[in-house]
Amino acid sequence: VGSEMCIRDSFYTVDKQKSLQVRPEQVRWFRWEALMTWLSGMVLLFLVYYLSSGLIDPDVAAISQGLGIAIGLAVLAGGWIVYDLAAQSPLGRSEVSFAIFSLLTIALLSWGLMHIFSGRAAYIHVGAMLGTIMTANVWFRILPSQRKMIAAAATGAQFDASLSAQAKLRSKHNTFMAVPVVFIMISNHFPVATYGNPYAWEVLVVLVLLGWIAAKLIREA
Repeated sequence: VGSEMCIRDSFYTVDKQKSLQVRPEQVRWFRWEALMTWLSGMVLLFLVYYLSSGLIDPDVAAISQGLGIAIGLAVLAGGWIVYDLAAQSPLGRSEVSFAIFSLLTIALLSWGLMHIFSGRAAYIHVGAMLGTIMTANVWFRILPSQRKMIAAAATGAQFDASLSAQAKLRSKHNTFMAVPVVFIMISNHFPVATYGNPYAWEVLVVLVLLGWIAAKLIREA
C-alpha cells in the first residue's frame, strides 16, 4: 500500500509536474511486491484453514472440508468480480453511494460466512477477500494505467486524464481496504471480543468501518 501511495503522489498531480519520477522497473517491482504479499497470505490460508481443521465448525454448519474450501475460494474470486463491476458502474462515481454499497455487501458476507465457517475462518476470509481485491487492483487496474502513462511520458505524448483518474480511484480504495485488513488480522488475538463474541459478524462490520475512518484520517494527515 505504501508503494502504491508513492506512485500515486508521482502520478496524480500530472498537471503540476513536467516529468514522471517513477521508472518502468520500479512499476514492475511494485507489481511483484503486491503479488508476493498476496501469495504468502494464500499459503497461510491453505496451511491454517484448508489443510487443517480450522475452517469448519460442526456446531455452525455440517459441511465437508471440500465444500468449505470451494466456498472460501469463491468468496475471494467473487469478491473481486463484484467490487470491480461496482467500481466501474455509475455507483463507483459516488464516494458515499459506493461506501454504503460496500459496507452493506461486507455486512451480508460477514453474516453469511459466520453461518458457514468457524468464527475465526469467517473473519479471515473477509480479510483475505479484501487483500485479493487490493492485489487485483494493483495488477489489473492501477499499474496497467500507470504503464500507459509512463509510455506516454517517454514519447512526449499528452496524458490521458482517465488513466490517472482510474489509478487514483483504485489506489484510494486500496488504502481504505488496507487498514481494515490489519484490524482483522489483529482481531484474531482477541477471540472473546471478536469472532467468539455473540455479535461476531456485527463486530467484524464495525472493525471494517473503523478501518475506513482510520484510513481517512491517515490520508488527510
